[in-house]
Amino acid sequence: MHNVTLIPGDGIGPEIAQATVEVIKATGVEINWHSIELGQNALAKYNTPLPEEALEKIKANKYALKGPITTPVACGFRSVNVALRQNLNLYANLRPVKSFPGLPSPFSNVDLVVVRENTEDLYAGIEHMIGDTAAESIKIITKSASERIANFACEYALNHNRKKVTAVHKANIMKLSDGLFLNSCRSVAKNYPDLIFDDCIIDALCMNLVLSPNKYDVMVLPNLYGDIVSDLCAGLIGGLGLAPSANIGDSAAIFEAVHGSAPDIAGKNMANPTALILSAAMLLDFLEERAAAQKIRNGVYHLISNKISLTPDLGGTGTTQEYTEALCKYITQ
Repeated sequence: MHNVTLIPGDGIGPEIAQATVEVIKATGVEINWHSIELGQNALAKYNTPLPEEALEKIKANKYALKGPITTPVACGFRSVNVALRQNLNLYANLRPVKSFPGLPSPFSNVDLVVVRENTEDLYAGIEHMIGDTAAESIKIITKSASERIANFACEYALNHNRKKVTAVHKANIMKLSDGLFLNSCRSVAKNYPDLIFDDCIIDALCMNLVLSPNKYDVMVLPNLYGDIVSDLCAGLIGGLGLAPSANIGDSAAIFEAVHGSAPDIAGKNMANPTALILSAAMLLDFLEERAAAQKIRNGVYHLISNKISLTPDLGGTGTTQEYTEALCKYITQ
């Protein structure tokens, strides 16, 4: 029996979280779920979108599965996602991106991994107004965090039979901050002679990804670039509704769907739960329930390639529940 914190989230979050719980149950893996509220629901109930009690439950269980949480744009509370990563020191954001057979997308052979530093850069949130007409944000890059994420990327590559790690930067312009990130990655890469290591300027990388994504394998990036590039890569395989994600630290990890909370379709039984379900498969890998994780992935590939009960965003007419039931049936057969 595994203890895992469940964060249903906002909007479609509770629907896709319930679907994911059903899918995991179908694998036979026993999980004791500890449900907590974050975001808008927590704000209404506790006067804060991130209650301290919720943080303590995540720390106690070590692992959490999280649905999407709404972040107000240009107003309201700061991102709960960013706050979770900083409070729990979840320094590595891991985003595997792989094509789905039979699903129309720009490319059919994408197999990439985005490793994003999760705790600093412009997302450190150090910003202030300068009078009434200007705002300043401070970009923080440290040697220790850069070496830590580079080491994570290289270890991941070795442990998953990957051959190449690419450090992504803008060191030609930001010679101190991005230069420090690049030099830190280069220093760490020397400890991994079995890996090919190179680097790429962020704008060139974006162009190359939409022309020939198979040029890359594992990419390691500072926080802001990693956020943008991971969404770009999701677009190469069909969108954020298909992209799993994990935020990993030394003492905790949160597995989440990175797409939005889609309040316009909340409660309509039409949300696509694939991203959260595949994130749950990553969770099962970490719980050393690898056979169950692979059953889930095989089931998702089967449904998509055979166009079984797919939700409207995937070109089908199925409901969230129909998709979930079809996936559970495949897993248990």
